[in-house]
Amino acid sequence: MLAAAFFILLSFYQYEGRGDPVLMTSAFTIYILALVSDYFDGYLARRWHAASTFGRVVDPFADKILVLGSFIFFAGKNFIIPEPEFVGGSAHMVVKTITGVAPGIVIILLARELLVTSLRGISEAAGQQFGAVWAGKFKMGFQSGTILVILIYVAFRHQLLDSHWEYPLRVLRDFGIWGTVIITVYSGLAYIRKAANLFQFPERSA
Repeated sequence: MLAAAFFILLSFYQYEGRGDPVLMTSAFTIYILALVSDYFDGYLARRWHAASTFGRVVDPFADKILVLGSFIFFAGKNFIIPEPEFVGGSAHMVVKTITGVAPGIVIILLARELLVTSLRGISEAAGQQFGAVWAGKFKMGFQSGTILVILIYVAFRHQLLDSHWEYPLRVLRDFGIWGTVIITVYSGLAYIRKAANLFQFPERSA
């Protein structure tokens, strides 16, 4: 429910265009609530031993939808801004995203999720357990933190410019984005190694 409200707000928002800036601050607030509710939901389920098969399937699915959906929006038209780029002494206008997220980054994130889902489905169909690796859990936390930094940067950019905090937060934003790419690729490779061990590929057993 919170994820749906979050995406609706992002769909109506447009940086320095259509949509009131309040939409972004509201989306930021809802995202915080989604993170807090997800944490306590998992914590209480573990503490009270109330975890169910349905929850083990739906909760990770909802988390992936929230993360991947956020990055898809961040790379889209609602966050595009024109900026001058100086090449050879002449200025050209180029289009960038205020979020710092490019479509290629989203492709990497989606490719990793599709790969891991396929490997898990194949292994479980063969009767093999395919649990999460630590890199996958760390990836989800890192991605969520990066989204939070991006939301702060976009929602409060004008205030950050006035207080001279825009550059440090932009560096933190870019660190989070490229860190997300690296961790995503690494975790994907970790799952490939796990699948190779499970199925005992010839090159692994040689």
